[in-house]
Amino acid sequence: MRRTVFSEDHEAFRETLRAFIEAEVVPVYDEWFAAGQAPRDFYYKLAELGVFGIRVDEEFGGAGIDSYKFEAVMYEETARAGVSFGGSGVHVLLGLPYIKALATDEQKKRFLPKFVSGEEMWALAMTEPGTGSDLAGMKTTAKLSEDGTHYVLNGAKTFITGGVHADRVIVCARTSAPTAEDRRFGISLFAVDTKAEGYSVGRKLDKLGLKTSDTAELAFVDVKVPVEDLLGEENKGFYYLGGNLPSERWGIAFGAYAQAAAAVRFAKEYVQERTVFGKPVSHFQNTKFELAACQAEVDAAQAVADRALEALDQGELSAAEAASAKLFCTEVAHRVIDRCLQLHGGYGFMNEYPIARLYADNRVNRIYGGTSEIMKSIIAKNMGL
Repeated sequence: MRRTVFSEDHEAFRETLRAFIEAEVVPVYDEWFAAGQAPRDFYYKLAELGVFGIRVDEEFGGAGIDSYKFEAVMYEETARAGVSFGGSGVHVLLGLPYIKALATDEQKKRFLPKFVSGEEMWALAMTEPGTGSDLAGMKTTAKLSEDGTHYVLNGAKTFITGGVHADRVIVCARTSAPTAEDRRFGISLFAVDTKAEGYSVGRKLDKLGLKTSDTAELAFVDVKVPVEDLLGEENKGFYYLGGNLPSERWGIAFGAYAQAAAAVRFAKEYVQERTVFGKPVSHFQNTKFELAACQAEVDAAQAVADRALEALDQGELSAAEAASAKLFCTEVAHRVIDRCLQLHGGYGFMNEYPIARLYADNRVNRIYGGTSEIMKSIIAKNMGL
């Protein structure tokens, strides 16, 4: 399908990234899969490639390119190869927007050079046991000390992607009680140093999919967080979270589209090679019709994902548009990947085939970043319903 979203620079980056994946990821990916995470040293290789600094200003060691299109290329190329970059995705997609939007000049000088170099990997800790999508119901607290030099952080978080390897975590915590008029009031954001006393990583969670992504439970017991590590203004954290959700949901939408496109590629290659009843599976009409239908859905998802990408780059992606893109692309990916796995027959159920891993990895797309049901609520509200 003809596209206009990428330039020659993006395609040059694609070639470099594809070669990097073939050399540095594909040969060892089975080891990462078995270990349940990518090694920490791999993130330094990503940093050397420059992927962490694309949207970071040059004064802090980045490229100063204010665009998500290079990240879009990364989604496509990792999906194409049937691999991932571990938990590093949250470092750029989730961590960087908060630093760029909320950090003071002093904080940017402290945080961004190490962010670009991979010396400090970042994660975002919102979800808590028992709260799920209800962020306003979080129980983690951060109380300002009597001398006003630090906050004392207590509580727990779960489902934190990148939580095992993280060096800094943006933790959402209550600094004030909610008001009768607004239960979302009173949440603040902190750039917490994971080496701080009282900070601990609990279980590395055993997930259905995303096996190479380190996802963890975090606990905070009287963790002292310097006031200099407060991000933005106190008590306005919920509104900051809402402001960054469109970019997060675009990332999930685009990643889902890329997974669906990869599934069609895997299935096409498989049915051309696999022979049954004396001829390739691709020669059967059912196979042709199934793949044709899947390709049509992928084409539609690509158009939606690209449109959302252009809007995001222009600073015009609304919450409703992001929700619509996420809902559509993740539902398409669910249908397409399932049908492509079916074309693999029994082999599609074996983890040695990328379609099996893709099937498991894709399932979370309709849950995290806001469930499909939440997306429908946002869209309906925008419709005036």
